[in-house]
Amino acid sequence: MSYGLPVLFVLFSWWFLTGAVLWLIGLPRTTVRWSMAGATLVALGALATLWQTAGDTSPAAAYTAFLAALLVWGWHEMSFLTGLVTGPRTSEAPRHTRGRAGLWPAVETLLYHEAAILVTGLLLYAMLAGSPNEVGLWTFVILWVMRISAKLNVYLGVPNLTEEFLPAHLTYLKTYFCRRSMNLLFPLSVTLSTIATWLLIGEAGTATNAFDTTSFTFLATLMALALIEHWFLVVPLPSASLWAWGLWSRESEQGLDTTAAPGLVMASVPVQTDPPQPVSATIF
Repeated sequence: MSYGLPVLFVLFSWWFLTGAVLWLIGLPRTTVRWSMAGATLVALGALATLWQTAGDTSPAAAYTAFLAALLVWGWHEMSFLTGLVTGPRTSEAPRHTRGRAGLWPAVETLLYHEAAILVTGLLLYAMLAGSPNEVGLWTFVILWVMRISAKLNVYLGVPNLTEEFLPAHLTYLKTYFCRRSMNLLFPLSVTLSTIATWLLIGEAGTATNAFDTTSFTFLATLMALALIEHWFLVVPLPSASLWAWGLWSRESEQGLDTTAAPGLVMASVPVQTDPPQPVSATIF
């Protein structure tokens, strides 16, 4: 149970919070202010909890810090997917931009969102770096780094995309990316992620106390899930059934396709379904 319970906790948290975000963003737009108000209160409480547990090295504190970091991350996903914190560009890609030439317009669609994550990351670093309990800090870092990796891979081109889960008000994002068989970054991403996962598993296996065992098991499992989500970009594995309950709130949306589903890392990755060609006036 030293490893089994933390692994199950991560799997359940990843599954449940992803579904909860999908459910909330699928509600009518009139509920956005209430959803974000609730998410903000939860995130503020999570930040306070991370501060309070910074000096606690009990296994319970590791569980608490890990969950608190996920809740903080969930606020950023909610703020992006509701369209409240995105970027200065909220329109389709310029017709003349493709590939690397379109990088800055693509960045502009996410700029405020990424800046908000950076500010939060710096806050967590100031709060937790060097403290006995850094679980929350490293949880946030893994989610951030792996989400950036996923976005870059989607931008450069991968076979499988998750555009079906973008809400209607963000469909303009689909015009910034295209589907390709592979890109040179993907092998590097999965190789480095595999090494990181293996190293974290090693740390969990050699830990000498319950706190370190629990903490490194959390981080190793989260890293492994992020790695699996990267493989979803190239291996066609239908996974929508995992979050079917989270899509109930969107059943009324016309033409909703649930052939693929994102996890916490991929939940806000904007993508494009069309093959490389001049951008159409439809969607990102």
